[in-house]
Amino acid sequence: MYAQHDASMRWHEILARIEGLEDIPFDLDVVNILQTQARATHSNRPIQFHTPTFKHFHTAEIAACNKHAWPAISITGGRCKLQCDHCKAKILEPMHAAPTPADLWRVVNEQIAHGAQGMLLTGGSNHRNEVEYAPFYHTVRRIKDAFPMFRIAAHTALMDADSARAMQDAGVDVAMLDVIGAQQTITQVYHLRRGVEDFERTLENLLMTRMRVVPHIVLGLHYGEFLGEPEALEIVRRHLPSALVLVVAMPYYANPKRPYRIPNITEIAAFFRLARMRLPQIPLLLGCARPAGIVKAQIDAYAVMAGLDGVAHPSEGVVELAMRLGRHVRVTPTCCSIVDGAEVGLQLEVDALLSTQGRLGRLKEIKIVME
Repeated sequence: MYAQHDASMRWHEILARIEGLEDIPFDLDVVNILQTQARATHSNRPIQFHTPTFKHFHTAEIAACNKHAWPAISITGGRCKLQCDHCKAKILEPMHAAPTPADLWRVVNEQIAHGAQGMLLTGGSNHRNEVEYAPFYHTVRRIKDAFPMFRIAAHTALMDADSARAMQDAGVDVAMLDVIGAQQTITQVYHLRRGVEDFERTLENLLMTRMRVVPHIVLGLHYGEFLGEPEALEIVRRHLPSALVLVVAMPYYANPKRPYRIPNITEIAAFFRLARMRLPQIPLLLGCARPAGIVKAQIDAYAVMAGLDGVAHPSEGVVELAMRLGRHVRVTPTCCSIVDGAEVGLQLEVDALLSTQGRLGRLKEIKIVME
């Protein structure tokens, strides 16, 4: 098999043999460091590629799946009172709006009728970084009672213990929270009068529930600079949730008066490596949010080489890279925060993906299998 043959090669040589990555610039020293670490920590670790349908996704390696399989629904539509500098609520705008409980019931039923297996539930925050879910919990419970196999992952924002229990009792399967480790970022980027301890306390409150808890860390959140990420990682390490999702700040929505730069790629790769070393026992995932283009391909490839357990919306060539590194590959149309192994997916075999010439094969026939 190709993975067995390529295991003896230097990784920079493997990158040069992959059509989707051969023209992407990689730091040779970083690649060599990641290869050395892999021998000791994760050389045979399986990897899962996620294709949630928050946005259209299609590459030569993974064909488009049902566009309704995993919708994102916002209970505030495109409104958010915080107006954080990295987002300005723009991330909410393309989501399905459900501003009332009746709207939520209607939208979910429409999506299930079109084949939805689960959803991302979110919304804009109030001025205390709280999403006001309480009026919707009765409907969420109704959804879970009517469709027990329908999976719900919810962005929590900040929560006290009572609110966390209310979310659990409503039937949410997975709770997701952005963990911020720098007070400057909370104050300047989020415009928020809360402290780092509030984010850790929310994580503690969520972990006292029966929900799976999957915090997120946004790399480069402080205007493209690394600042609180190591402390955020330490907070996660202290509590060991179900998994950790890493995403990368995107500069597209920032105010020109306080612009973001694209985070340094070498620093991103170094943080992937650090996170893998500090959290060897829990799934570590690269989420949907990250800059596009060449930068995305670099980030995705470094994530695979650093031993992350999952990548959402992988760049061209990244699935082949994982296979050539000898990693067991699976593809699923769910949100990457659903990581309990119960998701429907398709295991991909090396010989079905790679041509005998060692180049990218004809992959468009490979589709997500929904059973």
